[in-house]
Amino acid sequence: MPFLAMPGRRAAPLILAVVLCSFAAMARASELFVTNEVDDTVTVLNGETYKVIATIPTDQRPRGIFATPDHKYVLVCDGDSSNIDVIDAKTFKVVRRIDTGPDPETLAMSPSGDTVYVSNENNALVTVVNFATGKWITQIPVGIEPEGLGVSRHGHTVVVVSETTSMAHFIDTKTWKVVANILVDTRPRIAQYTRDYRELWVSSEVGGTVSVINPLSHQILHIIDFHIPGVDKEYIGPVGVRFTPDDKTAFVALGRANRVAVVNARTYEVEKYILVGQRPWQIAFSPHHKRLFVVNGLTNDVTIIDVSSQQAVKSVPVGRLPWGIAVIP
Repeated sequence: MPFLAMPGRRAAPLILAVVLCSFAAMARASELFVTNEVDDTVTVLNGETYKVIATIPTDQRPRGIFATPDHKYVLVCDGDSSNIDVIDAKTFKVVRRIDTGPDPETLAMSPSGDTVYVSNENNALVTVVNFATGKWITQIPVGIEPEGLGVSRHGHTVVVVSETTSMAHFIDTKTWKVVANILVDTRPRIAQYTRDYRELWVSSEVGGTVSVINPLSHQILHIIDFHIPGVDKEYIGPVGVRFTPDDKTAFVALGRANRVAVVNARTYEVEKYILVGQRPWQIAFSPHHKRLFVVNGLTNDVTIIDVSSQQAVKSVPVGRLPWGIAVIP
């Protein structure tokens, strides 16, 4: 029988530390934070098992949601309470609230995480807030019913789309002036930069298209249309847009068409439609981009799509009328 050496006194603490680190890594996977507009809550799902691990009470009508760049906090727009809930991503507690002005719908942050941009839907404004102090820096008049926000690579430009004006407004963050207004299709919802920041994609829910914009020249490069056999055009309402890390593929949530479109981001051709729940709205990737999470507003669930196979593999229930999603790695 071979001799088995027992660990000595010096080896034992090292082995114990490795074991404890392994358990710690297993204990906290990535987490999905989903806003529930009717329930006034945020549902937190484990990013591996997809089980509900917390339900966080918020102020009234939570919609837009954003994770800070350091992943310490999750920010939630409370539309009917005119503020942002700041949620501690570790404790799942609301640790403070920030006044935003009336009807905040969506938000974004500067790359440094020190500035928050909020679209005030009823007031046709973008409110700029110092995150540390909660004090307003300025308010910028834009088109009617502003919604989705996009921030450029270095934070020099903020883009907001206005639903009723059907425009994308480019704001210079040094002067806080609107430097360009680009007419897009009806009822734009989202402004999403490609990962290399060479293009800006704007989804138009009622128009049923996505406008691809050159963010430097402010010219529309292409308009992507969608055609689903057996689905009336009026039900095809693009909203959420996300890109794979190589910028080769875009996923677009199509609202009441109950599909997510797979788009070749180089040729702008639609390659596939993935059937999900009813009225997919916002979407987000898992930390390693192996899964795409789709928030379905009318079936009160989240569909998980396997990115490599481009197949829906599971749906998990959340609260009533889920709206937005943020992922903490």
